Amino acid sequence: MTDRSNTNPSQFGRLTCGSLRIDQAGESVALRGWVHRRRDLGGLIFIDLRDRYGLTQVVFNPQIAPDAHELASGVRPEYVLKVGGTVRPRPEGTINPKLATGEIEVEGLALEVLNESKTPPFELNQEGEVDEGVRLRHRYLDLRRSRLQRNIVLRHDVVAAMRDFLIARDFLEIETPNLIKSTPEGARDFLVPSSGFPGNFYALPQSPQQLKQLLMVAGFDRYFQVARCFRDEPQRADRQPEFTQLDIEMSFVEPDEVMGLSENLFLELSRRFSTKRIRETPFPRLTYAQAMDRFGNDRPDLRFGIELRDVSNALTGTSFNAFAQTLSGGGQVKAIVVPGAADYSRREIDGLTELAKQSGAKGMATLAVRADEVRGPIAKFLSPSELDALTTGIGANTGDLVLAVADTPQVVAKSLSALRLEIGNRLGLIDPNVFAYCWVYEFPLLEWNEEEGRWEATHNPFSGYLEEDAPLLDTDPGAVRAKQYDLVLNGYELGGGSVRNHRRADQERLFALMGYPANELAGRFGALLDALDYGAPPHGGVAMGIDRVVMLLADEENIREVIAFPKNQRGLDLMFGAPDLVVPSQLDELGLRLDPDKQTTIR
Repeated sequence: MTDRSNTNPSQFGRLTCGSLRIDQAGESVALRGWVHRRRDLGGLIFIDLRDRYGLTQVVFNPQIAPDAHELASGVRPEYVLKVGGTVRPRPEGTINPKLATGEIEVEGLALEVLNESKTPPFELNQEGEVDEGVRLRHRYLDLRRSRLQRNIVLRHDVVAAMRDFLIARDFLEIETPNLIKSTPEGARDFLVPSSGFPGNFYALPQSPQQLKQLLMVAGFDRYFQVARCFRDEPQRADRQPEFTQLDIEMSFVEPDEVMGLSENLFLELSRRFSTKRIRETPFPRLTYAQAMDRFGNDRPDLRFGIELRDVSNALTGTSFNAFAQTLSGGGQVKAIVVPGAADYSRREIDGLTELAKQSGAKGMATLAVRADEVRGPIAKFLSPSELDALTTGIGANTGDLVLAVADTPQVVAKSLSALRLEIGNRLGLIDPNVFAYCWVYEFPLLEWNEEEGRWEATHNPFSGYLEEDAPLLDTDPGAVRAKQYDLVLNGYELGGGSVRNHRRADQERLFALMGYPANELAGRFGALLDALDYGAPPHGGVAMGIDRVVMLLADEENIREVIAFPKNQRGLDLMFGAPDLVVPSQLDELGLRLDPDKQTTIR
């Protein structure tokens, strides 16, 4: 893995705290940095001077430089110093092989305190558990810590590698505006009032979706952008209200070409910036139907096995009431095998049952496979053939435990997917040193919104669909498969895209299915629809979440650890105190009035 935190920039004619080497012994140098650590060892004072390039040990001897030594005796961690001195080899037995500068030290001859520092609210020279609120409130200090500095440097390197990869393949980096029109793309927009046109609003882009399609119409056949995107939606560990994505669009392509380009990019990133082994190349490709059937979700973690097995057909005609009622109502019965867990205690099984219930299941059935028999609360209600189907029929061996859920397909998938991941973690089946990529494609184009009584796009309203499914638009829209594809890594969706509709009639047909009145289309999507009338080429693209990509390359569990100034889990900026109230005069300028019943003061 590339680590540029200790990059030696001396080739550019400047010294840093990470640049000195043994071949510079005898040279006079001047260094600037922060006090990382200070040690007083019986007269000699040792200061580890730090900047983002590394550490250099400086030694102050009262016999050699009494004034500098006296000043050094008063410095504290995080003081900013300028040090003058001579580079010399470290004494025998004191070399530090963990430091790039570990063979040398600087004999301090002159010292200037450029700035003092209050005692930081948490330790900066070592890792440790610190309340995240304190860290984010003092993020400028948090960012001095070595792990955060490595993460930010890694982020820079990853983005630079993305740019180099695409530019070498004839892509143009083109910026698109951040003040656009509000359009429905799946999440709430952040709105920006216009002082020039009171009562009117810009929206911050959820993505440059329409803009990159317009660039294809304009003839820029290979576009990319490191794009800032904004979505007003609930937060979680791998989500922020503002985020960065690698946005790509190409003309005259089919899904295979977009997936192939993306796969090559991520192979290069993984090999360059991580030591983890890539589980399989080319990346496995699963249709949406296959992913849901085998793993219960559309972003499966392929680092371990344990697949969902459908036993509905084998249980047709069962006399066990819970299974029979589910199957007669159009539901299904699926199960997973937990290896070596036949001796799980009642408490352990109750915990797994509760996890299934949290995902919507009414309950969970268990069968323990013993050498002499199959045991479990439901065993006596099942025939020998049904017991066999639920055990050896799905690969269970002696000593294994079977977990089965009977419910609607959606609930079965969600609950068994959660159980599968829990078992993988609990049994240590997930190899932390593996990157398991896969593609999931052919998503449903549309899904039915029961609350609003209309079809809506599963991803975005501009995705094309498989030509052979076109007749289903009139008879069974929910069965139409989109030219949509997502890249998944270790259970995380890195991003996705689609080949778009490039003919106006096709796009308007989908808008009609999604319930957009014809007389509103010009106001909502006029620019794009008009552009499709002027020789729009076939085109498609992909957008990858840079924050999430860097999080996984850095082996972090939260994207806030790879963003310089993130919001907290509630979407608040604790450092600046945002969002915040504004003075009434600002609202007056915009022609806005607040509802006092909905106004919130954030503390």
